[in-house]
Amino acid sequence: MLTATATVSHVVPFSYSSTVCPPPSRRFTFALPRSNIRPRGTSLQITASSSMIEKETMETERPHTFLREADENSFNSSSSIRLRFEKMIRDAQDSVCAAIEALDGGGKFKEDVWSRPGGGGGISRVLQDGAVWEKAGVNVSVVYGVMPPEAYRAAKPSQNGDVKPGPVPFFAAGISSVLHPNNPFAPTLHFNYRYFETDSPKDAPGAPRQWWFGGGTDLTPAYIFEEDIKHFHSVQKSACDKFNSEFYPKFKKWCDDYFYIKHRGERRGLGGIFFDDLNSYDQEMLLSFATECANSVIPAYIPIIERRKDTPFTESHKSWQQLRRGRYVEFNLVYDRGTTFGLKTGGRIESILVSLPLTARWEYDHQPEEGSEEWKLLDACINPKEWI
Repeated sequence: MLTATATVSHVVPFSYSSTVCPPPSRRFTFALPRSNIRPRGTSLQITASSSMIEKETMETERPHTFLREADENSFNSSSSIRLRFEKMIRDAQDSVCAAIEALDGGGKFKEDVWSRPGGGGGISRVLQDGAVWEKAGVNVSVVYGVMPPEAYRAAKPSQNGDVKPGPVPFFAAGISSVLHPNNPFAPTLHFNYRYFETDSPKDAPGAPRQWWFGGGTDLTPAYIFEEDIKHFHSVQKSACDKFNSEFYPKFKKWCDDYFYIKHRGERRGLGGIFFDDLNSYDQEMLLSFATECANSVIPAYIPIIERRKDTPFTESHKSWQQLRRGRYVEFNLVYDRGTTFGLKTGGRIESILVSLPLTARWEYDHQPEEGSEEWKLLDACINPKEWI
């Protein structure tokens, strides 16, 4: 069995600085050790400017805010959104972590607080090897930075290809969580909600000032219990319907399309909701919508875990769970925009890769028996269903 803790032999974060004209880029290689999930001899490469390299600083206590003083003391609408979004994600982190610890009955989150010399920081919390949770990560970050054009395109693909060369100043705040239970009948959950702004420096007018919201909550089971899947989707629909009846069908399809593993021809899981680049509605409404979605995580997920956490299982059940987690790893490392953006902008590597399960499995040419419970799950991942 391969361990997916993804220790990195050399970490080179990008700078969150005001550098506008970096010197020619250098190439750095992130080589994963043999014991990790990437095959021996492969590496993950990103390009970084030597003047844009910066290391996060570990802190001994949480600050009351990660915003710069100018933002904290400002009362214009943009800064107000920044301040209230930070409060929302930090409140959500506290409530989700409390619910996870209470259900686990013994496991406790390890907390790391970190800051960036160029501005901002975050709180990373991980519970590992618990009674219920194999690995649970709940992270928040509030960061300022400058990203190269390729990172800008990873964060928001251009509609017309007109993004010019030059670093792009940005502000990003978000909460991101992946919860991997021990029991193969208990599903993995991922949720992420974020707010993003870009600005254009005077001498690099390629990326106009923009803001948008993104996020979603999705479920990745190894086995299908229809009552669980219907409950989960019903809570997501309820959260959406409070704001717009078109949101759930639109964002449900978006989720099915986004979490698609192209080289496998299947989805990572059984969906939920997902949206990105959302700025065509009132900013206040979208802040309220993101808040509602984040607050719906506990009622959507915790009742499912309470039902499944103690279900008896066999080694065969566990092996299938590990194979599905292999799919999880493949999607996150190959296709996920958040992972790509984090790596290209020098995000904290432990926070970026905390989404990976503690363990995963790959078998050569594994095919579940047609009609089996495993086959039913795979069929639903290949052919998305309407659950409600």
